[in-house]
Amino acid sequence: MMKSYQFREYGEPLGPVERPTPEPAGAEVLVRIRACGVCHSDLHLWQGYFEMGGGRKLDVRAVRELPFTLGHEIVGEVAAAGPDAEGVDVGDARVVFPWIGCGACDFCDSGREHLCHRPRALGTHVDGGFADHVIVPHPRYLFDFGNVAPELACTYACSGLTAYSALRKAERWLEDQLVIIGAGGVGFAGIQIARALFDAELIVVEVDDAKLDAARRAGVAHVVDARDDDAARQLKRLTKGGCTAVVDFAGSSASAALGFRTVAKSGGLVVVGLLGGSLPVPLPLLVLKDLAVQGSDLGSLAEMGELMALVRSGPVDPIPYATRPMAEAEASLRDLEGGGVVGRIVLTA
Repeated sequence: MMKSYQFREYGEPLGPVERPTPEPAGAEVLVRIRACGVCHSDLHLWQGYFEMGGGRKLDVRAVRELPFTLGHEIVGEVAAAGPDAEGVDVGDARVVFPWIGCGACDFCDSGREHLCHRPRALGTHVDGGFADHVIVPHPRYLFDFGNVAPELACTYACSGLTAYSALRKAERWLEDQLVIIGAGGVGFAGIQIARALFDAELIVVEVDDAKLDAARRAGVAHVVDARDDDAARQLKRLTKGGCTAVVDFAGSSASAALGFRTVAKSGGLVVVGLLGGSLPVPLPLLVLKDLAVQGSDLGSLAEMGELMALVRSGPVDPIPYATRPMAEAEASLRDLEGGGVVGRIVLTA
C-alpha cells in the first residue's frame, strides 16, 4: 500500500491516506520517494489562491481534483518501470523534473512544457511527492544527481531550477554586479547558483535577520536590510547609481518596487517570487531609462539538464535545509506561512 498526505478541502488539515501502490504502464516509472522539499508555492496551492495586490486574489482551486497530494521537489529510487520505459533500472536514484505538460501544444513542442496551458505537473496539477511513491510519465523526467545528498538534490527540481532559469534570463544584462532580492528557499538557491555561474559581485537584500546572516556566511559581497529607511540609497551607493541586473526572488510590492528603483539605465529586473502585490511603473521612466521588466516562471527540461550537470560537477554549494518526517508536512506548511524558514524544509519518507 502507498501512503500519501492529502488535503480534502483548501486550507484544511493534511491527513494520511492509504491506497494501492500504482503500477507503471507504457513508459511510466514508479519512483519510491526518499525526500520531497516543501516550497512556498505548496502553501499557495494549499490555500487555493495567489495574492494579486489591491485586495484581489488569483483563484487556483479549479485546476485540480480533491483530495490532493502536494509536493513537487521529489527525489527517490526507481521502484518499477513500464515495458516502454527505456534507460532506467530498478534502484536508480533520481531527482524528478515535475513540470510536465500535455505533450501536444506549441509550448511542449518547443521544449517549454513548464509553461503548458494543460499541465500535468506533479504536486500542482496531479498528485505529487508528499507520499512514499509517485508515478512519473517518462524516464526523460528523471535526472542523475551524482554524489549530492538526496535531501539536497530534491530542491533542485523547483527552487534550484527556478533560480537557474531566472539567472540565465538576467545574464543578458549582467556586468560586474548582481543584486538578489530575497534569500528564502529560491533566493538562497539563486545565491549559490550565481556564485557558481558568474564572476560577479553579489549584493543580497532581505528583511529577515537569520536570512541576512545566512547570506553573509555564504560569502556574498554585501547584504542590505530592506527594512532600513535608506535601503534604496545603500543599494545606489553599492552599485554606483544602479545595477544592470536585478533579480527579485521575493515578488512582493515592496521588493519589486525596490528592485525597479535599483536597476541601472538599459538594465533589467527579473521578477520570480510569488508573495503577491503589484508594481506601479512610471511609463516615461521605463522608456527614458530603457529598462526591461521580465517575469520568470520555473524552468525548462533542458535547463534542468544544464543545472544538474552543473551540480554534478561540484561548484554549487548547498543551500541550508532541515529534514523532517513526511508526517510533518502540514506543520511545515504552517512554518512557511510564518515566514521564518531559512533555506528549505525537506520531508523524508
